[in-house]
Amino acid sequence: MRVLGIESSCDETGVAVFDSQLGLLGHELFSQVAVHAEYGGVVPELASRDHIRKLIPLVDDILSSTHSVGAIDAVAYTAGPGLIGALLVGSCVGRAMAYAWGVPAIGVHHMEGHLLAPLLEAEPPEFPFVALLVSGGHTQLVDVKAIGDYTLLGESLDDAAGEAFDKAAKMMDLDYPGGPQVARFAEKGQPGRFKFPRPMTDRPGLDFSFSGLKTFTLNTVNEHAQDNGLPNDQTCADICHAFQEAVVDTLVIKCRRALQQTGRKTLIIAGGVSANNRLREKLEQALAKIGARVYYARHEFCTDNGAMIAFAGCQRLIAGQTADLSVDVFPRWPLESLDAIQTSHASNPRTTLDNL
Repeated sequence: MRVLGIESSCDETGVAVFDSQLGLLGHELFSQVAVHAEYGGVVPELASRDHIRKLIPLVDDILSSTHSVGAIDAVAYTAGPGLIGALLVGSCVGRAMAYAWGVPAIGVHHMEGHLLAPLLEAEPPEFPFVALLVSGGHTQLVDVKAIGDYTLLGESLDDAAGEAFDKAAKMMDLDYPGGPQVARFAEKGQPGRFKFPRPMTDRPGLDFSFSGLKTFTLNTVNEHAQDNGLPNDQTCADICHAFQEAVVDTLVIKCRRALQQTGRKTLIIAGGVSANNRLREKLEQALAKIGARVYYARHEFCTDNGAMIAFAGCQRLIAGQTADLSVDVFPRWPLESLDAIQTSHASNPRTTLDNL
């Protein structure tokens, strides 16, 4: 089965073609960072309009480059969660193409796409495992027994980790998106100059809270502000270092706790923040001490992309799950509400360099 995947949940337009026998044949992505940078965040209406402009040309390109014109067996598109206007663009286009081609279509859960993205790697993790889904909109720990068999272990009670990174960057007038900028400045920071709290790690449980850390960061920025209202570059770097260490340590502590509580020995991290090198480094160190292992997707599949949607959709289509003619999108969509499928139905996700 050859599946066209469409991702349009927020500010990136992604398309890909996944073949259940050959693996990932190709993927393309258009990022709207330049569109939203001057506003310091995503403007939903502008995001929707840019998806309209870019989606069809990207689909044409991916079908041509993967020699899939006339060979698509199904269309998978992101049905939620996300920005409703952006979701409607991808779902309407995906559903229309499926109808025109006479092939099945299915709406994919965006976070399930992220969760399954590490399975696209040459050495994918085996079920069951614990997943840390960490992005600009979500911070969740999930016990994963099989595709669709998910139990929420803990989540952020306020800001997601990625959102906290973006807000911290904005406090110091760093460019958008803020996460990569904070990480870059943190490399120049002086360890130990500032000590930030590790929120909710001194109590039992697996929930997160980053709003207090955000306030602590703002107070530190204000305390060291100069005449222009901002700290000097070195102080900003030191603050970024302390902030990143606090977020990373909090995530690592909770992940280790989740593995110990569930008895799992495998962790996967997915979502935009999973590209953070310091998080990967500290997770690998911490898990090695308890005989566990962490898996993650390559950097290009950490942020939103069409490959994860094509792959996730393919698994559900193989299991016989398809969508009707209605165009339904879900700005909010609990991951636990998904139907489980037998992992034996999953196609071989391994990719080859020749295919890419």
